[in-house]
Amino acid sequence: MARKFLYIIAGITVLILIGAISLAIWSRQATEIAFVPRTPFVEQTPLANNAYSDPAMWYSRPGMGTNDPARYEPAIEAKDGTIHPGQPADPSSTPRFAVFFVHPTSYLPLALSEKANWNDTLNDPVSEARARLYLRGMASAFNRADEIWAPKYRQAAVGAFLTDKPEAQKAIDAAYGDVREAFRYFVASVPKDEPIVLAGHSQGALHILHLLRSEIAGAPLQKRIIAVYAIGWPISVEHDLPALPMPACAAPSQTGCVVTWSSFAEDADPTMLMTRYAATPGFDGKPRGDGPILCVNPLTGSVNGSAPASANLGTLVPSADLSSGKLVAGAVPAQCNAQGLLMIGSPPEMGQGVLPGNNYHVYDIPLFWRNLQQDVVRRAKAWTNAQS
Repeated sequence: MARKFLYIIAGITVLILIGAISLAIWSRQATEIAFVPRTPFVEQTPLANNAYSDPAMWYSRPGMGTNDPARYEPAIEAKDGTIHPGQPADPSSTPRFAVFFVHPTSYLPLALSEKANWNDTLNDPVSEARARLYLRGMASAFNRADEIWAPKYRQAAVGAFLTDKPEAQKAIDAAYGDVREAFRYFVASVPKDEPIVLAGHSQGALHILHLLRSEIAGAPLQKRIIAVYAIGWPISVEHDLPALPMPACAAPSQTGCVVTWSSFAEDADPTMLMTRYAATPGFDGKPRGDGPILCVNPLTGSVNGSAPASANLGTLVPSADLSSGKLVAGAVPAQCNAQGLLMIGSPPEMGQGVLPGNNYHVYDIPLFWRNLQQDVVRRAKAWTNAQS
């Protein structure tokens, strides 16, 4: 089993490398040729009404024990270089709250592949292994919650985010349909007075924002939302944020607000990100243009600003084979620039997932793992205290 796992990890690493190299040396048009599916869009059969009552439809949910990737506790590197095991939370010092986490795109087929469809299936072993890996590195930052739920869903292929073809939006909408059904089951399953954290990364963040606008805005449920962590999805300050029912998090103990950032190291070239961003309409229906994106600094918990590396309590640095990781304090600083990008200084050594232009998208959460973990708990405590 261990050898099989390492083969899967090796395959994931190769795919990441292929993607990064192709993006670095090809034009936008060639990138679309490489990753945008050429098959017709296939309408997804709606899931059964009780589909998410099946435990197999969840990567993370209560009762999974040590098999739950979101409960991963990374080791900690001390100042003297010694490694210590991570420690689970003390339930008596942490308020009760539930997390609904949507994983980022793990379906990365090349266009010439026979599996290059617009939407993933629910049983592709490669994308499932990659999703679990993402959850270990990302959803685990929310592991102080008493409940973490992370659904499987028929996600849109990575190529759907690289093209203006109408099939792309159909694929994204189809993926959201699954997420919506999972969220409704989640809400029905957690205690009715328990506060909720919504979280996701990249494609997952987009679906979280869709839930916020369509399922939560104006409903009684909105009062239970501690915060929305829509990390790694560019939110236009002018055309997206005003259309959301919650403001950006302007203070580290604020609740009922939105957190996001997009990480780049020096010398940053965000052309590919910002070109796609500018070409798509905002939540208000108007073109986003080249206006700034929202940046909530993960080291301060507030909009914009900067913080030195000494404020970074722990970056989750993966091992070479991605089978484990360790928390390293003081690894990177964080500064929101005028464009809304989160600048992290000189490129840190994080592995093979760095995208062209020194885009650390894959590592948005691991770069600030410990600070995010504490940010979530701080806002949960503030929400709980406000109720009393």
